[in-house]
Amino acid sequence: MTALFGPAGNSESFTAMGYKSFAEVPAYIERMGLDAYEYQCGHGVRISDASAAQLGERAREKNVTLSLHAPYYISLSSLEEEKRDNSIRYILQSAKAAKAMGAGRIVVHSGSCGKMSREEALALAMDTMGRAVAALDEAGYGDIHICPETMGKVNQLGTLDEVLALCGLDERLIPCIDFGHLNARTFGGLKTFGDYEAIFDAMEDKLGEERMRRFHAHFSKIEYTEKGGEKAHLTFEDKIFGPDFTPVAELLVRKNCAPTIICESAGTQAEDAGTMKRIYEAALMTKEN
Repeated sequence: MTALFGPAGNSESFTAMGYKSFAEVPAYIERMGLDAYEYQCGHGVRISDASAAQLGERAREKNVTLSLHAPYYISLSSLEEEKRDNSIRYILQSAKAAKAMGAGRIVVHSGSCGKMSREEALALAMDTMGRAVAALDEAGYGDIHICPETMGKVNQLGTLDEVLALCGLDERLIPCIDFGHLNARTFGGLKTFGDYEAIFDAMEDKLGEERMRRFHAHFSKIEYTEKGGEKAHLTFEDKIFGPDFTPVAELLVRKNCAPTIICESAGTQAEDAGTMKRIYEAALMTKEN
């Protein structure tokens, strides 16, 4: 098993190369030398079952592994019960679209903790997530993995420990480790190899070796402020903000991990995913030699 790499949505090069429709995405991914793609439903699940099925069929033809990002406005930790119930509904909509296109994972934001303690927010999110898992089972989507994501802003629920706690609710829950978010919310805290290794160790300690090896990931360089954390997604051309992918690649090889790694760079996500794949392949060759 090896790691898979791909973009979140389409790079600017998608249209520049003459591609027009989402049905052409798998051919584009293959042309870029990649093997994964994360369909974006951040502003709502709007893809029809027929379009999702067409995308899935072409992805299978090109050996492209699909995942789906659920709506950004999901809030598992909202103080309002109606919003928490709606969040379960949005997760079900996401799972329905994922099932239609053959995507096995949906990435979900946990919500805010700006109006309550982190402990209170996590308790609400744990309850909502538990009900979401039950709702997926009832709807026949129990094979779809929810991937709660580590978040980049300080007032958001989504530290590494919080995400791992959510994943502890059910073995089908897989963490989405966003390295750029973790670096941003700790104001550049990913500096040494040990900083990156601690993330892998925490996953293995809390969730076991199997889920550590097949985790989901987002990666991009992210500008942050010294007060709130995440400010803006950048490209790999940036030389000021991190994080660095090289330690991640080395750890993937050392620990025999095979995650799906999705790049969220600003406009160059496919190109930067290709850069990560080359760094990873170089690490693999170093181990073999």
